[in-house]
Amino acid sequence: MAPAVCSARSHRGLINVKRIFGFVLPRGLTLHRSTIIFLALAAALIASPRSSFAQTDEIQVYDAEIAEPGVINLMWHQNFTPDGIKAPAFPGAIISDHSYNGVPEFAFGITPWFEQGLYIPVYSVSRGRGSTLDSVKLRELFVRPHAADHKFFYGMNFEFSYNASYWEDRHFTSEIRPIIGWHLKPWDIIINPILDTDWTGVRNYQFNPELRLAYNYSPKWTFATEHYGGYGPLHQFVAVNDQYHAQWAVVDHTSKILDVEAGIGFGLTSGTDKVTLKLMLSRDIHRPKEPAEATPNQQARTP
Repeated sequence: MAPAVCSARSHRGLINVKRIFGFVLPRGLTLHRSTIIFLALAAALIASPRSSFAQTDEIQVYDAEIAEPGVINLMWHQNFTPDGIKAPAFPGAIISDHSYNGVPEFAFGITPWFEQGLYIPVYSVSRGRGSTLDSVKLRELFVRPHAADHKFFYGMNFEFSYNASYWEDRHFTSEIRPIIGWHLKPWDIIINPILDTDWTGVRNYQFNPELRLAYNYSPKWTFATEHYGGYGPLHQFVAVNDQYHAQWAVVDHTSKILDVEAGIGFGLTSGTDKVTLKLMLSRDIHRPKEPAEATPNQQARTP
């Protein structure tokens, strides 16, 4: 591809992201205000969907675990499709075959039951388009506090996206993600029966469930299989061969420095990419300072 063409496409990507920033992050927006706004928008989601199985930046089953209050966590999502569908999901869309997609996700622990997330920016490198900036997302995640300590856990996630025209066929899309799971030591069973929406009516909600069966080999290592599905709109599921179904083999490693999740997924239908790889890197980038312990002299002066 000629350098001039790459430069023009990169410029268009930057213009799209400037528009995205202007919409999602207006001046003076604070975490408290945005929480109120998006709680109101969550109720409005009852009237809305998403239509086609387009590209994705995040391949993850949610387990209802969130950052502790005051903690900021950074997770870098990445996926690459070495053998994918060679036709666009809609006219002008990024083609998934040989595409690389990613996004940094910032998670802010607000309370033991609420975490606010920001994905910024979603980006891709793909055939025909080169490097592009695709989307930004805000996420509101409500969970049972300390989910890891309970046998049964649950939560609800809401996401609100503003997209470039080559990432989604509509600029505004959202996700409603219930979270249901059981810790049956050493096994975990997790279900995310997701509904995606592009705000065109309840009957057009897209049913895209995710499931995870995990074996906790040790405190540091977990091995899992995950299934990602896409059945189409609720009013009429698409033909089985056109549905999205991928089975994944996943490994997780936890350490004090970095948490890693890696996996390989295989498509089970003609409507699914044949092979996809994912890598997620995560660590806390800010933790509130713990109060210093009083010295013996300070304790002696305390009345």
